[in-house]
Amino acid sequence: MAHDRAGLPLGVSRREFLVASGTAGILTLAGCTADSNSGGDTENGDETGSGGSGEASGEIRISGSSTVYPIAQEISRQFQAENDAVGFNLTRDGSSGGFENVFIPGDSDINNASRPIAPEEVEQCREAGFEPVEFFIAQDALTVVVNNDNDWAESLSIETLKKIWSPDSAPETWADVNDDWPDEPFDLYGAATTSGTFDYFTEAVIGEEGKIRDDFEGTEEDDLIAQGVAGNKHAMGYLPFAYYTNNPDSVTALSLSDGGGDPVEPSLDGAQSGNYPLARPLFFYANASKLQEKSHLQAFIKYYINQSDESFVAEEIGYVPSTKAMVEENLSNLEAGSNGEYEWSA
Repeated sequence: MAHDRAGLPLGVSRREFLVASGTAGILTLAGCTADSNSGGDTENGDETGSGGSGEASGEIRISGSSTVYPIAQEISRQFQAENDAVGFNLTRDGSSGGFENVFIPGDSDINNASRPIAPEEVEQCREAGFEPVEFFIAQDALTVVVNNDNDWAESLSIETLKKIWSPDSAPETWADVNDDWPDEPFDLYGAATTSGTFDYFTEAVIGEEGKIRDDFEGTEEDDLIAQGVAGNKHAMGYLPFAYYTNNPDSVTALSLSDGGGDPVEPSLDGAQSGNYPLARPLFFYANASKLQEKSHLQAFIKYYINQSDESFVAEEIGYVPSTKAMVEENLSNLEAGSNGEYEWSA
């Protein structure tokens, strides 16, 4: 299935950038410090009818995107509260790093991803003996932030961002971009090269995935990006909206414009409508072979899907929840994957 520059699917109704019902309230991230939860150690368990009767047991390994991590962490916490015999191991490996090093080798059941899976990654999954089952779970407004003492850049165009971050231009100081700006060097922070956020940002801003100047600080720990920007008046960074809402007083978010349009501030409304230039979809992928083998994995994913349209996704985490249509499509994919009938298509 083709996707546009923002990672949004083109021409297929099941992946329209649907406006989610519910609130656009923004509070802080809920519990994103622990990387794993303890639980039972049996491999298979009884499937719960709604994913919450307390009968499921086994281990679930979730790898991949740090962007999607807070959603997976909160929903696994909720599921485990009702199914205490299920144990979770969650790690933040980056979308690309998770696919390459954990999911494709068969070491994780689920891989979070802040970008769509690449066709070559699908082929690698198939060569490894399984089909990746796709779940479009939420929406994000990737946020560009500057230091709170920055009083010269309230908004930027995508074209200006490209000039700042592209290796072809790589200006050394703010004044190299705009004569009215300080003649002070940039201090740049962003996602690690193993991150789907890195892939998305380079494609959406620079126009070529993976192309970027090499003098920036990259990390899978998004809170560290906010901390880095907060520590230098002349810093800039980009991070998921949920992590910005977790650091609302330490950094300042910039409004962005594209193609000569008016600047749009990052918000859940902007992500819902697609008006914000860096609005993007968020996914997780399941190993279909493991789905067929593990009833407790089926139960968890069913629970995950059914919880993904609840208001806490916006209120407590900071992403646009799934719509009812997304829930139905995801449940259909789950059924097909569990029955061995799912086939990913570009």
